[in-house]
Amino acid sequence: MSQGTLSVGLVTPPGYPKKLSEQLSGELPELLSYYVRDECEWNVDSRVDPLTGVTENPEEVLEAGCKRKENEDWDYIVCLTDLPFFDGKKPILAEASTDRKVAIISLPGLGSTPMVKRIRQSILQLVNEMYYGSPDSDREKAQQRIQAKSDQKNEKLKNKGSKQLFKRGSFERFSPIKRVTKGEDSPIDVQYIVKSRISGALRILTGMVRANRPWAIFPAFKKVIIFAFATGSYALVFPTLWQLSNSYGLWRMFMLMVVSSFLMVGWIVMAHNLWEKPRQDRAKYLRKLYNTATILTLLVTIAIYYIILFFMFGLAVLAFIPMGLLESQLSGPVGYDNYFYITWTATSISIIIGSLGSALENEEVVLSSTYGYRQQQRYKTANASKDEEDDSKQKQTPFPTEMISNKANAER
Repeated sequence: MSQGTLSVGLVTPPGYPKKLSEQLSGELPELLSYYVRDECEWNVDSRVDPLTGVTENPEEVLEAGCKRKENEDWDYIVCLTDLPFFDGKKPILAEASTDRKVAIISLPGLGSTPMVKRIRQSILQLVNEMYYGSPDSDREKAQQRIQAKSDQKNEKLKNKGSKQLFKRGSFERFSPIKRVTKGEDSPIDVQYIVKSRISGALRILTGMVRANRPWAIFPAFKKVIIFAFATGSYALVFPTLWQLSNSYGLWRMFMLMVVSSFLMVGWIVMAHNLWEKPRQDRAKYLRKLYNTATILTLLVTIAIYYIILFFMFGLAVLAFIPMGLLESQLSGPVGYDNYFYITWTATSISIIIGSLGSALENEEVVLSSTYGYRQQQRYKTANASKDEEDDSKQKQTPFPTEMISNKANAER
């Protein structure tokens, strides 16, 4: 490695974090030159390591990061993980060891707001911390350097200071981030946490739902949509559904929508065994957090599913039910608002019937959107990789009989 080159490794677990790191690795060298040091060339490598998405202990991720940095001969390493980390009960967004040149970013801690932008700025801040140091005097030097480059303003880093993980937005006013420097007895030097436990929990939950990517589950619902729409369309031809929708008030319609959505979520959780059970190797609050994130993720997916079905039934109602026929079956004034209520009722009822009579098209997609299942798969992948390495080492090492034979030949 040349003297004028500095290298940064981005290590992520498989899945969505990998795509984020690959997206960022191309644009980071130029930004590192601006925000950290422009007298050298920056190289950014993106790698996958299942261990960063298995353990809920940040110290274990730091140790794994140190080993990976040494093996790859990087100057700095930043580990991105989709697991939530906590210091006590305060969520950890990021932390770094300036001596060992290792940093961690917990994606759920960044919340559900624009992910790529925040990760980009967080990586730059952590590399800046590792390069200049975390004490206030070192931060002041870094700040002076950034201010001196005011004639070269970078829009992606505009108004970002040397003590900020990322630029403050409206969400940070509600959920402020605190920068904490640690003592000499700590394996880390700087840590970014959320001050408030309540707002921190909200940030973590929304971030976990974002990391679960509920929109990615939706393709697994193709069969359910077909079954639900077929069932609901059949019910539309009978006046009973029209009369029910005409008799229901707004509160009953809303209640029917909520109940049908939760029934759908409950069916998916039970049918695919998505509920995290108590385990000795997992803290109770983490299990609750994982289960809550699973429920919220499925609710977002069901909301997308509900909206699509609603528009499909809206078209079906307009096509199948003439206004004159509707007036002959209902009492009181009849208008296009009746079409809206019929559509709403048909959507809610078809979700209940459709969920009980159909199966998701791709169970693997649904399972991979839960934290416990992803961790299990990554753990298996990590163990398989370790076994392959051990096997390759054994093949390279001569067997004792071969060593004895070689020694005998040498003596002759």
